[in-house]
Amino acid sequence: MGWMNAVAGILQKYTNADPSQVSADVHQHFDAVAQAAPQGALAQGISAAFNSSQTPAFGQMVGSLFGQSNPDQKAGMLNQLIASAGPTAMAFIASKGLSGLVNSSGQVNPQAASQLSPDVVAELATHAQKQNPSIVDSVSGFYAQHPTLVKTLGVAALSIAMAKISQRS
Repeated sequence: MGWMNAVAGILQKYTNADPSQVSADVHQHFDAVAQAAPQGALAQGISAAFNSSQTPAFGQMVGSLFGQSNPDQKAGMLNQLIASAGPTAMAFIASKGLSGLVNSSGQVNPQAASQLSPDVVAELATHAQKQNPSIVDSVSGFYAQHPTLVKTLGVAALSIAMAKISQRS
């Protein structure tokens, strides 16, 4: 595990850390880990943050990330959510009067995605998670491709993610 050796010193700081007592350098540490770690490891860490009782609810965090995303990232995340939640997501979208959001091929384009509020996306993510808890893992995989966005979740989420990644050794 070459990547693990490259960031072992950083991850050691988070192995048994209390998320409320983490290093002031957590954002820089996360950058280093995100650059070194494979996306699968990063996704597991993000999933741990999404599932933690020490962070806001999954839907709330997804809504926050959506609000910080560019139009392409918004569309990508919504398409990931819709693909993972399937008919549940489509029913929710229809119930909100947003059926026009999804095109004939079942995709959301960046322009349409930009019309949604983070609150609606938070509701959609919460609804989808209740129907299919594994959606957290698929959304985590998407955000592992966008680690700069993940940093907007805050210190607790980043420290939980890195603690999970450190367990891979």
